[in-house]
Amino acid sequence: MRQKRQSLTELLEIKYPILQGGMAWVADRTLAAAVSNAGGLGIIAGGSLSSEELLVEIHEVRKLTSNPFGVNIMLLSPYAEEQMEIVRKEKVPVVTTGAGSPSRFIDELKSAGVKVIPVVASAGLAKRLELQGVDAVIAEGMEAGGHIGKVTSMVLVPAVSSATQIPVIAAGGIADGRGFVAALALGASGVQMGTRFICTSECSAHLRYKEKILSSSELDTVVTGNANGHPVRAFRNRLTRYIEELEKRGEGFEEIEKVAVGALKRAAKEGDLNSGSLMAGQSSGLIREVLSVSKLIESIIEEAEEVIGHLGGIAEW
Repeated sequence: MRQKRQSLTELLEIKYPILQGGMAWVADRTLAAAVSNAGGLGIIAGGSLSSEELLVEIHEVRKLTSNPFGVNIMLLSPYAEEQMEIVRKEKVPVVTTGAGSPSRFIDELKSAGVKVIPVVASAGLAKRLELQGVDAVIAEGMEAGGHIGKVTSMVLVPAVSSATQIPVIAAGGIADGRGFVAALALGASGVQMGTRFICTSECSAHLRYKEKILSSSELDTVVTGNANGHPVRAFRNRLTRYIEELEKRGEGFEEIEKVAVGALKRAAKEGDLNSGSLMAGQSSGLIREVLSVSKLIESIIEEAEEVIGHLGGIAEW
């Protein structure tokens, strides 16, 4: 029997339970504001920003939307501690975290009224973080783009849902209303999408990056980094092939990291399809057009309502 948990829309004070992923070099104030204005939760990526740059983004996004928004902080970033302090002082409505556990920041953030939502790759971690006081968790399956875990969304989402009583947000492999409804059926309270939001008119990612997603199939991404414990999903290209060669030679994480430095920026800002890190999920195979953010969210909700109605249910967000 499904546990009764707080509505995600009520928790985050948003219209629709749809979050936009905090993608470094992609998720800026313009995209975040567009998502928040369309009824979802827009998220600024802190991963590529200095603390000063993040502060500017926060101030600017507040000029573009009066709705709640979030900031994503990669805990491996050298700026993570300073960024957490900025988020706390600025009383940003929501912070999502990746690449580690936010345990030591939870109490201070919550005392400032900040909702804390970490990305998790296992039910065990989700349960521990719930006990430490996080408000919700993002269960991200290995179908997702960028840094990933080892479990598919089909297994991870219900496992995390069964292990916790806080809202669970499904991520990985979701690009339309069908995936949204499937996530709800698995026990999620909402979804987070990254790759799908790259192909929106408000996203600043390079046109060639968007075109690569539009022309790809679900088989065109590859995972590198399994050998060193830092798996990353991106489109297969010259960079990924070189990283695979390094892994076969037994090179460590440090050597591979040197090759990857600046690669995500080259992809997102310069449209470098060969030596850029074109992070994207398997959901790329489902994306065939660039839409405005408002049109995208509208189409997802309409399709979800149609699917739920076909199954004999009533859509409630």
